Amino acid sequence: MQLGMIGLGRMGGNIVRRLMRGGHACVVYDQNPAAVAGLTGEGAAGVDSIEAFVEKLVAPKVAWVMLPAGEITEATVARLGLLLGRGDIIIDGGNSNYKDDVRRSKALAEKGVQYVDAGTSGGVWGLERGYCMMIGGPRAAVDHLDPILATLAPGMGSISRTPGRDNTDPRPEKGYMHCGPTGSGHFAKMVHNGIEYGVMQAYGEGLDILKNVGNSSAPENAGFEFNLTDLTEIWRRGSVISSWLLDLTASALARSPALSEFSGAVEDSGEGRWTINAAVDETVSAEVLTAALYSRFRSRKEHTFTEKVLSAMRFAFGGHVEKL
Repeated sequence: MQLGMIGLGRMGGNIVRRLMRGGHACVVYDQNPAAVAGLTGEGAAGVDSIEAFVEKLVAPKVAWVMLPAGEITEATVARLGLLLGRGDIIIDGGNSNYKDDVRRSKALAEKGVQYVDAGTSGGVWGLERGYCMMIGGPRAAVDHLDPILATLAPGMGSISRTPGRDNTDPRPEKGYMHCGPTGSGHFAKMVHNGIEYGVMQAYGEGLDILKNVGNSSAPENAGFEFNLTDLTEIWRRGSVISSWLLDLTASALARSPALSEFSGAVEDSGEGRWTINAAVDETVSAEVLTAALYSRFRSRKEHTFTEKVLSAMRFAFGGHVEKL
């Protein structure tokens, strides 16, 4: 199957590579000619303009936009909307606000262009591990895209089946699902990232307590000095708090026990804020997620070992570099 990708950064470029490995044809465009040239050398069809990009696609044309949320995505989707026709599909795989998805979908529907929002998780590891995808949009469009989504998803792998899932949709067990109408995919990914904030904060705070226990005024704690590299390693093995985030943390500590290469200034993608806003709209209590977001705000003024752990995790799973 053919797909066009606009935006060849850490995620977009590797999505193209995974698709080509799976036998799909890819047309690629980016404002950076070097990024286009790199993937052209790997087998993609590179172009130097959005007009040439659309011309190169075959009907029904599928254009995946993998750009930062906000103005650049807005402008690119609008431009594609003018160039594409009835039955063609635009996929936004970035971290857009679900409300923007609903608005764009209504505007594009007037031309018969189908809009799909794909909440995509996997970071810089997606090329090898696959991408967890939460998809919103018209069912016909999502079904048409299934060969692409199935290639990008992790698949069953070595994870054991969840009891009771017989005679259910097999796609979630492979790492992707059709969540519902337009906007639902990015809404699910938004909450996913909000939860991520809370889990990362819990790991960071716990390790900070362990690191500083020797400084405690309680005399019975005076002899405690934990090797955090070893402690996180044993937690990976049989502990109820094991996770991929813990795997990445253990790896970071093994390389640098003091995490001295990180200052601890932790950015946020914006989705944590949107998650809290949604909780307010729904009158849902979300104390932990709210506190985790506020801790990121504070980290940009004063840093602790907690924030160094968070920075290390963000770099490990997404290649996010601190803004100093």
